[in-house]
Parts: sequence; C-alpha cells; structure tokens
Amino acid sequence: MAIITVSREMGTGAYHIASEVAQRLRYTFIDGTRIKSLASKYGLTPEVLKMVDEKPPSYVTAEDRKRAAALNAIELIILDVARKGNVVIYGRGGQDLLKDCKNVMRLRFIADFEERVERFAEREWIDPDMARSLIRRSDHQRGGFIHFYFDRNWNDANYYDLVFNTSRLSESTIIDCITTAVKEQYTKDSDKSAVAAIDSVILSKKIETALLNSPVLEDYRPFSISIDKGAVSISGYIVSEAQKQAAIEIVKSVKGVVSVVEDIHVFDYKAYKEKM
Repeated sequence: MAIITVSREMGTGAYHIASEVAQRLRYTFIDGTRIKSLASKYGLTPEVLKMVDEKPPSYVTAEDRKRAAALNAIELIILDVARKGNVVIYGRGGQDLLKDCKNVMRLRFIADFEERVERFAEREWIDPDMARSLIRRSDHQRGGFIHFYFDRNWNDANYYDLVFNTSRLSESTIIDCITTAVKEQYTKDSDKSAVAAIDSVILSKKIETALLNSPVLEDYRPFSISIDKGAVSISGYIVSEAQKQAAIEIVKSVKGVVSVVEDIHVFDYKAYKEKM
C-alpha cells in the first residue's frame, strides 16, 4: 500500500508529473479536485474549502477555530483515502501528515525562479510581473503553512526522499525515476503498521476537531495529543477547571477512544494579563 506525497513550488510542472505517475501506477490521485468532490461528505462547503485549504490556521476567535476544524476535515479526507493505499497525495502537507508511516515516498519539486515565472505566465496567460508576484506569494503561503502547522522548514531537502529540479530534468526522466523508485521494498510492502499509524492520526484529527468545534471551550488552544491503540494522552493549558473537565469528556466521547490520560494545566492567562 505504497503512498507517494508531492511537495512543490508553483510553476514547476509538478501537477502534470504527479497525475501522470498516478495514472501509470494506477494509483488514486488526491488533489484539489478529488478533495472538492468528497468535501460535502465531511461537512465542507466549497467556500470554506477555498478559505482554509493550505492556509496556516489561527486559534484566537471562535471563527478561527471553526476554520482550523475545517482544515482538519480536509486532512481526514486525505487520510481516509490514503488508508486504502496506492495513492499520490498532491500538496496539503501530506509528507508531514503521514510522517509516522514507513511506506511513504516523499517527493519535492523545485525549479529556477524565472523559469517558473515563464511557465506560470504562459499557462495562465498573464503578465510576467504578475506571475512573479503570485509565485512569491504562493511560496510564502505554502512555506508558512508547513512552518506554522508542522513546525518544519519547507525547503529542507533532508525531509524528502527524492528532490527533482524540473529545470534540469525532463518530465519523462522524472516519471521513470519515480515509477522505478516506488517499487522499492519499503514502499510497496502492505504492512499493518502503516494502517495503524494512519488510524492513530485519524483519531487524533477527530479529537482535535471535536475540541475545536465545542462551543463550551471558548478559549481552547490546541492540546498535544498522542495515541497508542486507542489510548489517548493529552496535555496543554486551559483557562478553567470547568473547561478542563469538559475537554476531557469531549475526548472520551470520540469514537475509538479507549482511555484518556491527561496532563492539562489550568491557567487563566486573561486574568493574568489584566493584572500586568
């Protein structure tokens, strides 16, 4: 049940390569179109999907937390499809989302900046100056998403198995390289540990979503969550004992949770701030 993840800079031509790899390997291609087609089943509208997809979340207001929960829903779509194996995940931090899976091949696509500008301008029929601005904005947004959400440098080559410079290599060469590499034993094995790892991430995302969507937890900030075969450990800070107990009950109510161990500290930072 091999899984291929694709991290890309705008204008590298990565989309065509990734979709061609999926077609050649007969893998499911998880891209924006596939996510959009499944979004309604996860309670996502097209408007919300566009608002949160690959955007760094915030947790300050109730509306922020709803958006963060929507981002979790996108990840649940990806995880539910990935759980079946033989998939190509295009963007969305797939390599970080599945960091504990051993059967993932993590790809990165880069290219010379001006060549990216030229490709993007031709593809979208726009002025090169506008293309430069949009590409810089895209790089900043995607890099910021990975840095903020997964606490990692987007450009760190050590986190990828293969990095392709599309200014140097042809599409056919890259596609042949990927389809050969994916036959390596570590990616093609269908092992139960990969499914178990994905199930743990799914359960963690369901817990996070339940906490983010709770109207009771008015000042909730994400907890650290770890899971081992349904046994959940949560830690973090919350503003009152009542909200702490409510949070624990919410976690216990999520289907798949077997037990809960908490290390939640009550700290009313608002009251503390008012005394400053």
